[in-house]
Amino acid sequence: MLRVAVPNKGALADSAAQMLREAGYRQRTDSKDLICRDQANDIEFFYLRPKDIATYVGSGDLDVGITGRDLLIDSGAPAEEVVDLNFGRATFRFAARPDDVDDVRELGGHRIATAYPGLVERHLSDLGVKAEVIRLDGAVENAIRLGVADVVADVVETGATLRQAGLVVFGEPLLQSSAVLVRRIDAAPHPQAAQLLRRLHGVLVARRYVMLAYDVPAGLLDRASALTPGMESPTVSPLHREGWVAVQAMVLREDVHRIMDELYELGARAILVTNIHACRL
Repeated sequence: MLRVAVPNKGALADSAAQMLREAGYRQRTDSKDLICRDQANDIEFFYLRPKDIATYVGSGDLDVGITGRDLLIDSGAPAEEVVDLNFGRATFRFAARPDDVDDVRELGGHRIATAYPGLVERHLSDLGVKAEVIRLDGAVENAIRLGVADVVADVVETGATLRQAGLVVFGEPLLQSSAVLVRRIDAAPHPQAAQLLRRLHGVLVARRYVMLAYDVPAGLLDRASALTPGMESPTVSPLHREGWVAVQAMVLREDVHRIMDELYELGARAILVTNIHACRL
């Protein structure tokens, strides 16, 4: 049986549960449950604090897990990213008072407050910068005003919270994070883990693509196919109406309206879009 660690609460937990349901796995119905066993798929889900997931997976006590890339790096556990699950995105930046520090190369000797000391220490090491990293749990925006630190490193979305604290971001992002599937480094292959990965990949593709169907004169098929090449090639079927064919192809969801307009201008008709709930490619 495959043992999978998943977040137990928060937005990360909700998104992970939704994705797993879309992949055909049973999930808990009560948020107080800490374990959910899916006998049909020979898999068991353990609901844990997101910060602990990489540790459990890295130790080998659980086979795979879903957590944030930031939490994986911060943990220092012997676990590795398998696939980006494309939710829970976050950007980590340095921030300080205006005209105080505005270059990462100036961080040497400064005190940096963060809730992710492992992540920050690794980043500084990669840059060859020596600074004191101070661990704080939760919000760190007031650390400079209270005299605890000279610089903070935190998640930045709009930067509004930092600006309210009189801080400005500087330098390139430390990390672009998102939810990832992780496994122990050098873990032996597991058949259910391979199946889980295929299913999650199918959900990712289904979320990015839609199925586009349309009718077009056979003489325009090559030009229409250039607009909708599909994954390998479009599916083409003859219509009862002589000289016309029906075409089906997967297209990127974000491009679908532009493609529909171009197909209509080309001469295609009966252009229909259908959501894809799951797929295997």
